Amino acid sequence: MKFHLRSIELICMLVALPVLAGIPDSPQQVQPLSVGARAPIFAARTTEGAVRTFLPDSYRKPTVVLFYRGGWCPYCNAQLSDLHLVEPKLRKSGFEIVFLSTDRPELLYTSLKATDIHYTLLSDSHLDAAKAFHVAYHVDGATLAQMREYGVDLEATTGTKQHELPVPSVFIIDTSGTIRFVYSNPDYKIRLGADALWAAAQPLATVK
Repeated sequence: MKFHLRSIELICMLVALPVLAGIPDSPQQVQPLSVGARAPIFAARTTEGAVRTFLPDSYRKPTVVLFYRGGWCPYCNAQLSDLHLVEPKLRKSGFEIVFLSTDRPELLYTSLKATDIHYTLLSDSHLDAAKAFHVAYHVDGATLAQMREYGVDLEATTGTKQHELPVPSVFIIDTSGTIRFVYSNPDYKIRLGADALWAAAQPLATVK
């Protein structure tokens, strides 16, 4: 398993090599992959630490990929609660939905304040997926200090010392591995709502 995980990490590093050299220093500088771009290779971990790898040629269903900051973020909890209204409809319409958090695998569900959450949550604690989609950025010292004042220890929640977060973002990928919809807002307080996600997904629904 360790060899398998290391192999996947090496693949992600090779794919994201141009990105790693230029991770922005603020969310305002983030430039996510755009509509029409090929979805990148990325990997994330389940609560048990098992690795799921996503390849652009392996999408059997249109897929919603949603990046959120972590269970410690009240705006992320509000968004997950809101999407609870549309998530069952999306699945019935033929979609897979992947929620990516910076939380370590063991914190994915226990850290959430939102109730009645039954989503498939995956850990992107090293932000390999966020870097592959070009939505990662470095968190500056002042912001880290402010987060600590609010009781958020980013090193403890991610299990790393890299001090990075994703801009909360939503990508919809079709079965050819092409990105068909992007929502990414550097203001973490503004999120894509359930109705807007449902409307954006409709053209790709495989079950009407």
